[in-house]
Amino acid sequence: MAASQRNLGRLRRQLRVRKKVLGTEARPRVCVFRSNKHIYAQVISDSEGKTLAAVSTLSRELSSLKNRRGVEAAKQVGLALARLCKEKNITRVVFDRNGFLFHGRVKAVADGAREGGLEF
Repeated sequence: MAASQRNLGRLRRQLRVRKKVLGTEARPRVCVFRSNKHIYAQVISDSEGKTLAAVSTLSRELSSLKNRRGVEAAKQVGLALARLCKEKNITRVVFDRNGFLFHGRVKAVADGAREGGLEF
């Protein structure tokens, strides 16, 4: 099945970014995925190949959100991810925008994570 041109462009950007951004045990990678309805963020250790923490607008912690779309919901995802990382003693991370432009909801996740105490 052929992917759309927009998706191919994002995949190309994703590979270009991923060459430079690598999550280690000391600084795991925060990977953000944005769909039309929801936003997902996970902390990944590439050296072990494990997901250390994951939060999305579908998570139970964010079930009280009135609107699960938009910038405000994305910021809450970032804050929840920072809380989860603090419980697991993760303070320094590398941000992976996953081929998406760094504005809007993707930027809101980053801002929420920074506000929650994560260092990029």
